[in-house]
Amino acid sequence: MRKLNDLFQELGISKVRLAKYLGVSRQMVYNYLDLPDVNSWPKEKKLLLYKLLDVNDAKAIDDIEITTDYLMSVESRLNQGVKSASELEGSFDFKGLDKDSQILLSDITYLLKEKLIDENKKNENYYAILYLYHLLQSLDNVPEIKYIFGYMSKTTGFTNPEEYKFQEDKQFIFEGILYSALTLYNTGGASRSKLAESHKRFVQEIKQKNEEKLTRTQQLNTIRAQALKELGYTEINRDNAADVFEKIAEIESRKV
Repeated sequence: MRKLNDLFQELGISKVRLAKYLGVSRQMVYNYLDLPDVNSWPKEKKLLLYKLLDVNDAKAIDDIEITTDYLMSVESRLNQGVKSASELEGSFDFKGLDKDSQILLSDITYLLKEKLIDENKKNENYYAILYLYHLLQSLDNVPEIKYIFGYMSKTTGFTNPEEYKFQEDKQFIFEGILYSALTLYNTGGASRSKLAESHKRFVQEIKQKNEEKLTRTQQLNTIRAQALKELGYTEINRDNAADVFEKIAEIESRKV
């Protein structure tokens, strides 16, 4: 079968433009090109490729004759596809981001979309991305999350294993501990009974934290209601927010 990478070079189609046309990240394009053949591509992306090349199936790719007219027709379809993708990309607010950050956000968006529309792993990918969203929400309060990201980037070959972008000492220690834990996990070095006991303590600790969080929320709601009552308000709004928050602080200080 004709190699797509060679075909794209003959057509003068860069990986960047192809990625925008397909609506995926550049890394995903490289992943597609590493697949055995076009039939291994996701259905939606395969159909987009057929449309771009003006063919009906994978076999027809071998029969493509590159002429001036064909080059111009492919270029026209590619430009239209990239334009549509750019219009969609324009719906994202890139204000305040430098060029590298804009590219990163764009690549992440395309990659997330690719994962979410994968029919074979749609449910699994949804929850993986949902958990990732939860991690990002907690990033400022839990520094270990950054270390986990760094560790996984290193073990999958994207980052130099001796690179430290955060607090080097803590990241170094965390990576050593995580490596040891994952080695035990992958080799079955820890007994099932010990793991079960450890997981039980993990669950209990999380439940305790959630109960403490719920109790604190209930306390705040009670104090807020008391503050509104003492001030003679029925709700917090833009006009009275400062007074209410000041009163809440005063009520809490009474209990010290």
